[in-house]
Amino acid sequence: MTEENKQPLEEAPETEEAPQPEAEETAGKAEKGKKKKEKGITFTREQVEQMELAVKQLEATKDQFARLAAEYDNYRKRTAKEKETLYQDAKADTIKEFLAVYDNLERAAAAPGGEDDPHKKGLEMIFTQYKELLKKLGVSEIEAQGQPFDPERHAAVMHVDDGNLGENEVAQVFQAGFVLGDRVIRHAVVQVAN
Repeated sequence: MTEENKQPLEEAPETEEAPQPEAEETAGKAEKGKKKKEKGITFTREQVEQMELAVKQLEATKDQFARLAAEYDNYRKRTAKEKETLYQDAKADTIKEFLAVYDNLERAAAAPGGEDDPHKKGLEMIFTQYKELLKKLGVSEIEAQGQPFDPERHAAVMHVDDGNLGENEVAQVFQAGFVLGDRVIRHAVVQVAN
């Protein structure tokens, strides 16, 4: 800093303010206005009826809006559920068509043949890969052999009397059944004992 800048600043001279008569008049008018407001506002019967009608219309509009919002929310939920159901139906129908290939691979793997036969080994590898693919898609085979007969999961085509098996027990499985999650894609075709 230079020496010129170090000098104290001079204060500006104070000016005297003259009383403002307008401010007093304005304050008096404001007090009179408050007195008028305190008295209250009066409305005509027609104005009151119009206000009541406006309130009723507002309530009706609010109710209509609430119903519309609820209806839209229900529509959104229903559409999402239908979309998921449609996807699951298409998936189940597609997998059902491929189960015939499963049956053929199962029969081919069960056919007699030597352990060293490369064709049989190849079929077994393909069948194993096919089962893994179904498992990845969420498809599982219904356990039927030795289980109690369940008409929701099994389709009985034969009946046999066998003292070694219990009442309504599955004696033999002719065709494997499958479920996708909890949904039966194909019932297991079985023989039921006793």
